[in-house]
Amino acid sequence: MFDRSRRRLLTRRRKPDLQRMPWVVDEETFTDTCTRCNKCINACETQIIAKGDGGFPTVDFQRGECTFCYRCAEACPEPLFQPQSEQPWPLVAQVNEGCLAHQNIECRSCGDACEVMAIRFKLQLGGVARPELDTSVCTGCGGCVSVCPTSAITMVNHNNEEN
Repeated sequence: MFDRSRRRLLTRRRKPDLQRMPWVVDEETFTDTCTRCNKCINACETQIIAKGDGGFPTVDFQRGECTFCYRCAEACPEPLFQPQSEQPWPLVAQVNEGCLAHQNIECRSCGDACEVMAIRFKLQLGGVARPELDTSVCTGCGGCVSVCPTSAITMVNHNNEEN
């Protein structure tokens, strides 16, 4: 355990930039209760869970996608996860300006990687097709992140996203 009150002096109560696993309870409970045993890291079928800040597990979408297998939660000896019947997380993909299509270079890597077809491409007059994300379909799996050649896709909290 570590003293959260000392850490708050440095972080000013901001949420971490690191993404926790799906179905994780709130951040404070997670950091107070997680023993950093690495059982979730070892259980992850796609190996996207890695040690993050302070040794706490975090999801690294540069390694691949989350299949929502729930193995991380099943392997955890602590009560840190919500039931699998709950929404795993409020994450959705966001395509940023670094996207090759915004620079008139044809690329559809993210769309090819999106199993649920949340990323579609809209034809542009005099240019290349640009990605459009349907946030109502996006599962937040992150499969599009690692395949993007310019790292122009990030995962954002859909609840905090500005429309």
